Amino acid sequence: MKPIRVLLADDQPLLRSGFRMVLGAEPDLDIVGEAADGAEAVDLARRLLPDVVLMDVRMPRRDGVAATRDITVAKLPVRVLILTTFDLDDYVVGALRAGASGFLAKDVPADELVAAIRTVAAGEAVVAPRILRRLLDRFAGLLPDPEATVPHSLSTLTEREREVLVHVARGLSNAEIARALTVSETTVKTHVGHVLTKLGLRDRVQAVVLAYETGLVRPGSPT
Repeated sequence: MKPIRVLLADDQPLLRSGFRMVLGAEPDLDIVGEAADGAEAVDLARRLLPDVVLMDVRMPRRDGVAATRDITVAKLPVRVLILTTFDLDDYVVGALRAGASGFLAKDVPADELVAAIRTVAAGEAVVAPRILRRLLDRFAGLLPDPEATVPHSLSTLTEREREVLVHVARGLSNAEIARALTVSETTVKTHVGHVLTKLGLRDRVQAVVLAYETGLVRPGSPT
């Protein structure tokens, strides 16, 4: 198997050095470049086409949100994993909307960081339910109130697909959703695929954001 090609984007050399040391010890990860700001990250993403960009949010010249949006708009075959210093970083929701495949706190344990990179490289999304819920709670006032009728953007979904979307938005894995609905994990995976296709979403992270933005799930709602 080819190694996963990773681009590091962080304005702090010491942090880049630490990430390189941790990730470089993994036989299936290959650090192909380093960027000290968002503009450089976009340029290197275009030239090197890494599998994953490990992207800091707060950087000079172009922040991580703008850089992520540039990569997404350019339709590069590159996925972005956002790193943030604080759980409640103001930029995180914007980064997810911009096309990031997930986000982690910078103090994440090394094994979780490695696992997240592998997950994102495989085409999946990394959703941190605890952090995401706190973010959405913070922005609750900006989200619509739940309606008696299904939001128009979700009207193409079947009742079961909406049910699966609710569970996805609450941070459940396919296995956990399968147990909750008493169906097979394969069936859940199929439903998730249909949801993403019908709503024109790239991954589970964008599905979570949409579920909250449409009011299908409200911050603080019980799991």
